[in-house]
Amino acid sequence: MMATRMISLLLLAALVCRSNALNPDAGPWVQSTQGEPWPQPNIRRLTNSYYLLRASTFQFNVVGETCDIVVEAIERYKAIILTESRIAKIYSQGHARSSRENATSKGTLTGLDFRVLEPCEKDGNHWPYLQMQESYTLSISEFSTVAHLTAESVWGALRGLETFSQLLFPAGDGPNLKIRCQTIVDRPKLPHRGLLLDTSRHYLPIPDILLTLDAMSYNKLNVFHWHIVDDNSFPYQSSRFPELSAKGAYHPSMIYTLNDIQKIVDYARLRGIRVMPEFDTPGHTRSWGLAFPQYLTTCFDSNGNANGKLGPMNPTDPLVYDFLRDLFAEIVQVFPDEYVHLGGDEVPFDCWQSNPEINTYMKVHNMSRNYALLEAEYMRKLFRVMDSLESKSIVWQEVFDNGVWMPNNTVVHVWTGLWSKELERATKAGHPVLLSACWYLNYIAGGGDWKKFYKCDPMAFNGAKNATNLMLGGEACMWGEFVDKNNVHPRIWPRASATAERLWSNIKQDENEAAQRLEEHACRMNRRGIPAQPPNGPGFCVI
Repeated sequence: MMATRMISLLLLAALVCRSNALNPDAGPWVQSTQGEPWPQPNIRRLTNSYYLLRASTFQFNVVGETCDIVVEAIERYKAIILTESRIAKIYSQGHARSSRENATSKGTLTGLDFRVLEPCEKDGNHWPYLQMQESYTLSISEFSTVAHLTAESVWGALRGLETFSQLLFPAGDGPNLKIRCQTIVDRPKLPHRGLLLDTSRHYLPIPDILLTLDAMSYNKLNVFHWHIVDDNSFPYQSSRFPELSAKGAYHPSMIYTLNDIQKIVDYARLRGIRVMPEFDTPGHTRSWGLAFPQYLTTCFDSNGNANGKLGPMNPTDPLVYDFLRDLFAEIVQVFPDEYVHLGGDEVPFDCWQSNPEINTYMKVHNMSRNYALLEAEYMRKLFRVMDSLESKSIVWQEVFDNGVWMPNNTVVHVWTGLWSKELERATKAGHPVLLSACWYLNYIAGGGDWKKFYKCDPMAFNGAKNATNLMLGGEACMWGEFVDKNNVHPRIWPRASATAERLWSNIKQDENEAAQRLEEHACRMNRRGIPAQPPNGPGFCVI
């Protein structure tokens, strides 16, 4: 059923693709490549020979460890290859056979031997995790009609399957596909390659989240950073505190139940993607106050009267920490990832400053109206909560900038300012880091603005060579103020693909060559049901 649904979606999406592969001499547009992978593999040796592939008879042969992840992956990629074959048949109608000068046919590739060396549940862990093994070797040899994919872990096998599927292109001979003989030895540059989705400013239906996870897998991104709640709405339905979504969601239909979340987490697992939740405090919590106003700070006007507004969480109230402990105890059970993003950004101090009880507390505790110290106290107590729950924490950079004490393994997520200096300072202090500052997808420019994301090298900061163990990676961020289900996918893709390549590939390619590969990749995503926008201006796809 899943395969049938995927094929239908892919064929429908193929009708709106763009490419110029049919007519490379016309223009002006970027000429698409054929059979070139994205992101670029780190070691690739090409020959001048090729095989044909007949999707109807091609076989996947599991010769190593297997599990549900392997079985599901093979079914998905069978469906993708069948769809490519059907589109190839349409492509070939009325057009000359595609060929490469001096290329030698080696016959028909009959199958792919698929070998995973380690059990899927290594050490009892069947969830993707930071530093999971994602390397693989893919060989399409001139001397064998069976290709070989070998990976230490199931996660590397998933990445290798994706690469294999991207090497296929129409042979110009009915439904036949073509694949060049080559060897690829590949592994990611960085272990944390993420995409942030904001479901508070605009609720995103579950099918759109699942479609985003599909697209992430096509780009070898492996962390879904779920900015699930914020000031605007609280769509997470807590079993311990159901009032939070009952009063804080936009509408009863716009919530994520625990069953919904389980579906999303399981769907991501099958694609080698971690789901990392963010519950941002002490700021960005107005929607929390609709159910529990007592935990937020009452704001006062210049005359000392309560003005009816609520500010950030009240760090001086011990009951706040009891509430947070109960809520996060649930969260770490619902989300299996070892990390929870705690936010900590953009805390407005004006409400705290206006509140007489908070000022009295600060005077008693010798904080001398330094509200950064109050924030630091709040975060220290929250870190203790997370430590008691055996969960690791990620925070936005303001927590580090304000001098808050943090456990050494707390990750600093850099999103603004001179990001190279910020990465340098945080790594010198011994903290792991993530970068997002140059990959904010909500900042839109005209034309193919993917190039501004492609230019950003996450290792371009002083001391990077000595901090390779601390630079974990980065994330493209799709904040939700101006996107919903109607436009979120073309806003993300293929712009986030540029981020994906910067995080995976050690080889930085010329932008003009990258543009040609991205043209093909955007069409590829379209054929797979992802409504990726044109990356380079005028053009059209195979069909």
